[in-house]
Amino acid sequence: MQVILLERVPRLGQMGDVVDVRNGYARNFLLPRGKALRATKENKEFFETQRAQLETRNLELRKEAEAVGEKLDGQTFVVIRQAGETGVLYGSVSSRDLAEVVTAGGFTIGRDQFVINAPIKTLGIHPVPVVLHPEVRVNISVNVARSHDEAERQARGENVTAREETSLQDLDLEVGGALADAVGEDVDL
Repeated sequence: MQVILLERVPRLGQMGDVVDVRNGYARNFLLPRGKALRATKENKEFFETQRAQLETRNLELRKEAEAVGEKLDGQTFVVIRQAGETGVLYGSVSSRDLAEVVTAGGFTIGRDQFVINAPIKTLGIHPVPVVLHPEVRVNISVNVARSHDEAERQARGENVTAREETSLQDLDLEVGGALADAVGEDVDL
């Protein structure tokens, strides 16, 4: 199906481009979200009459997104979740959770604006790209921790999932000392 793009769509084209897309992609995504029109003769004429208004609206939206992006870029948000000793979450952090946390932080971001390919399932600090406008992309950090204290430790660079490691040599010395104490007690009897 041929469509006329009403805004820039990544990996597809710029505003005003007539592109061929699969029917399902056009019907289920581009057309309902107002990102494109069917490429009929009437729609092409309509687009040309409305082109200046669409470009102006796009420019205004981009400026607003850039203003928000300057404040949002580089921010860190803390998400508290339950997790096991190895750092694997008993659930996950999805784009819906991120939208709630960022909105609570004073920004209005929809869950479809976060670019995560799979939910976050481990403790730690995770970079998350946010698309505010097709031409404005910023990065935030999500600090996933079991408590606020642990989040502060992670922010300082500590590994909260590392166990205290003991070498085999240390274990041999401890076992040897315990055996010597046990044998020494038996001799005194």
